[in-house]
Amino acid sequence: MTPEQQAQNAELLAADLPTLMARAAALRDAGHGKLVSYSRKVFIPLTQLCRDVCHYCTFSKPPRPGEAVYLEREQILAIAQAGKAAGCTEALFTLGEKPELRFAAAREALDRLGFATTIDYLAAMCRLVLDETGLLPHANPGTMAVEEMLLLRQHSISQGIMLESISERLCERGGAHYGSPDKRPELRLQTIRLAGEHKIPFTSGILIGIGETQEERLQAMRALNDLQLAYGHIQEIIIQNFRAKPDTRMAGAPEPDLQELLWTIAAARIVFGPAMNIQAPPNLSGDEFAVLIGAGINDWGGVSPVTIDHVNPEAPWPNLGHLETETARTGKILVQRLPIYPAYLTEPRKWLDAKLIPAVLRSADSEGFARADAWSPGAVISPPAMLFARTPQGARLGTVLRAAANGDELQERDIELLFAARGADFDAVCGAADALRQQVNGDTVSYVVTRNINYTNMCFYHCKFCAFSKGKAHEDLRGPAYDLELSEVARRAEEAWARGATEVCMQGGIHPDYTGDTYLALCRAVKEAVPQMHVHAFSPLEIRHGASTLGLSLTTYLERLRKAGLASLPGTAAEILDDDVRAELCPDKLNTAEWTLVMRAAHAVGLRTTSTIMYGHIEKPLHWARHLLHIRNIQKQTGGFTEFVPLPFVHMEAPIFLKSGARQGPTFREAILMHAVARLVLHPHITNIQASWVKLGEAGAKRALGSGVNDLGGTLMNESISRAAGAAHGQELDPHGMEALIRSVGRVPRLRNTLYGDAPELQRAKAYHAAELAPIVLNAPRKRTKVAAE
Repeated sequence: MTPEQQAQNAELLAADLPTLMARAAALRDAGHGKLVSYSRKVFIPLTQLCRDVCHYCTFSKPPRPGEAVYLEREQILAIAQAGKAAGCTEALFTLGEKPELRFAAAREALDRLGFATTIDYLAAMCRLVLDETGLLPHANPGTMAVEEMLLLRQHSISQGIMLESISERLCERGGAHYGSPDKRPELRLQTIRLAGEHKIPFTSGILIGIGETQEERLQAMRALNDLQLAYGHIQEIIIQNFRAKPDTRMAGAPEPDLQELLWTIAAARIVFGPAMNIQAPPNLSGDEFAVLIGAGINDWGGVSPVTIDHVNPEAPWPNLGHLETETARTGKILVQRLPIYPAYLTEPRKWLDAKLIPAVLRSADSEGFARADAWSPGAVISPPAMLFARTPQGARLGTVLRAAANGDELQERDIELLFAARGADFDAVCGAADALRQQVNGDTVSYVVTRNINYTNMCFYHCKFCAFSKGKAHEDLRGPAYDLELSEVARRAEEAWARGATEVCMQGGIHPDYTGDTYLALCRAVKEAVPQMHVHAFSPLEIRHGASTLGLSLTTYLERLRKAGLASLPGTAAEILDDDVRAELCPDKLNTAEWTLVMRAAHAVGLRTTSTIMYGHIEKPLHWARHLLHIRNIQKQTGGFTEFVPLPFVHMEAPIFLKSGARQGPTFREAILMHAVARLVLHPHITNIQASWVKLGEAGAKRALGSGVNDLGGTLMNESISRAAGAAHGQELDPHGMEALIRSVGRVPRLRNTLYGDAPELQRAKAYHAAELAPIVLNAPRKRTKVAAE
């Protein structure tokens, strides 16, 4: 121990408890803010045989005639399935250490099950639970050799072993660990060190009140912190208080009082610092939730709505609703986590076996916490109710919300704070955004009668999120490839006009035979068929492709398109305006600077554009913040964006999801926050925030309308891109349906045109009495000849 550590230990031992707790709580707040986490788990006691004889333990039991010594496959699955039904994400496997080294019954049972060791069986059952239920296994099998740890690393998300104590005295006669060879501190520290060397997310901690001194507790913490500083793998430190149990050698031993527990928690926070997750089990200290939080914890550990605490069966888990309420009383927000903590999910390839990453991504939100509900964009699943325990608003959040309302420019860290809002803070952010919407837009909600025309789904780019584009060999993916004839494009435009449309929105894949003349011809086809139709067309990628094939500058080509009838552009292909994300998501597509260049060029020649974000896949809230800042900066300089449109990632058929490389879209909280935060960040520069009903569904769109949204986009008539990705909310929401949705939340509908003027009265009348659409024609791909330029 260094002189500095010795001095700090002396200070901790001498400090009064209130001062220590205040210091610890401040450190905790610096590292974790308002969040206190827990893991919703099932407890699977694989075997209660153990070769150790700890004098306080009732979990360990000897074999009894006629009783199985290991849980069978079917029993394990039944527990896991019950946990899945109750919303659990963790399967905690706890077991005695190396029972086969002591008991013939264990060896015989393993032989019958077909396994050589308990660790082999544990690894197989971890894999079974993961594959069959999706619960993420965490394993606590005790001391292990490196080969055993590496085997488990392939099948469990995280592992753990309590150091318990560093005191060798406790292993001597009369000590709590006498007769327990696996409780030697050097063996347990060796296991923890091996976990660090092999990048295994790990849990450890100490058990207080079993005969150790306060000085020895600090020494144990120092030993663990040295390993953490060396390897960075210790996710959490558990401070667990001894509970005397009948029928054990320590049944009459005194339990540590609350003051001892609080001192140890506070000392642990100070030793390990603000970033460490410090945990105290919520079922071992009565109803003293507030003081445990006051001592510096930020995690309650695993809490099960299904299974008992098999290690402390006398201590029931608190009801999760009660735990949330009591946590909120301290000004904190309870948040569900996974058995791997968020910090480790920032580098999943470092900390997880590659085959485990997909299961974790399916369970995680953008910050690495557990997905709080089953909702995903495009899925026909009712959004969650989003009812929260009330907590006081943090001073910094209040400052940021007031700044946004005043039109002050929010910075990256401010925006990240808004995206991190949970519980009552979420309500505050959405409420502030909606108040701003009321101030800017009143109660009017606009929409446009439009028709989507996707003229080809053939594309030679390889965007990993796209389920729409097809190559010539991909007819098995959502139907065959197609390439519309100009006559079919014109027919659809004429039909759309007859049904009240004022706009056609045209986009497609980057067909290998398309040139800039192709896009010019598409514009002319529409304008010749319906001269009054507004042509809203071509992503920045298509614009760049068209210009480059003709050897023209962006400005010259955009002017030609405008002359041919182009009136505005969709600001798609933005995805996430961060090149680190784009390098993974769409490596051969436009980079951020190239996308920005097209938008600026369009605005410079007088073409208005929308702006978008496609979120909920591989990116983080930091990238959302950077994206919004890019959009704001462009708008401040050009004023050319008509609206901002959040497009939540629809995952079901997306290649990157099917190949296990992405989350399953944003959570509902994240989807709503994107609209609310966009309203706050982009004010006063962009005044229209749009929700995509085809991705959010009608129920989701209603919630967005209460969170800063003033526009519901187009009626669509045909929708191919979201539908190809798996969205199931339909292809058209006609004016009757659109206006019923708007009125259902007490707002006033307004039928607009593309540039937010009022729709012509004649088109309005047609829209309300539109005929059924004729069947669409999807022309088969063909070799294209160049279209003569004009």
